[in-house]
Amino acid sequence: MSDHLIEPRALAEILGSTEVCDIRWRINDPGYGRRSYEAGHIPGAIRVDLDDDLSAPPGPGRHPLPTPARFAATLGRLGLMPTSNVVVYDDVSGRVAARMWWMLRSIGHDSVRVLNGGFRAWEEAGLPVSIEDSAPQPAVYPTPDRFEGVVGIDDLDDRTVVDVREAERYQGLAEPVDPIPGHIPGAINLPSGLSLKDGVFKSIDELDAIYGQLDSPVMSCGSGVVACHSALAMAVAGRPIPDVYIGSYSEWSRSGRPVAAGDQP
Repeated sequence: MSDHLIEPRALAEILGSTEVCDIRWRINDPGYGRRSYEAGHIPGAIRVDLDDDLSAPPGPGRHPLPTPARFAATLGRLGLMPTSNVVVYDDVSGRVAARMWWMLRSIGHDSVRVLNGGFRAWEEAGLPVSIEDSAPQPAVYPTPDRFEGVVGIDDLDDRTVVDVREAERYQGLAEPVDPIPGHIPGAINLPSGLSLKDGVFKSIDELDAIYGQLDSPVMSCGSGVVACHSALAMAVAGRPIPDVYIGSYSEWSRSGRPVAAGDQP
């Protein structure tokens, strides 16, 4: 279907030559990823933690990027090298795993795909599950110069900001995490769920119908995680990988800048 996705049975055929990363995570439940991994994971998969491995400590925003040097050190600890063929997965249709996909693509590591449908699709396909903890062989991953495609809070003027949170949060009807409900003024709302059907990505034509009219957009969400999922959807549709506002609404809502509400930008 895409150079950015892999189906469960296709992954099963290449497990021995692929580095698989399990990135299951739940907000406000820091032990969820470890418990899920220990209960069963794709054989040989390495556990990756969103908070510890793919983010710096909060502020600004809840999931800022680590420094390139820290990310390279993490990749090396996980046994990854620039030549590694990587597949990432979670249990929420790629909404968390896409963060690692985007980060790797952002530093020029192109051989990375997201498991379409995630762990649920793997189990539904009747494929084997392991409870053995995988201990990667440490490697040296060269430190990249920078993350490409990153947009900061001061760089949003004259850009099309796409808020991929649920409509209720965009409209300001509900806000479970951030201090002020609403959205960045001028941002349009295309919830990440629009790209999915029954937990897997829609067809290329369906995705192009959703994202094809966007011209050089900036993806935003709550904390720069699910925005990467919508960036993935655009890539699957054959569009260039869009920029991501990593601070997203978690940074904006704490910045003292204006906040809009309602269903209009």
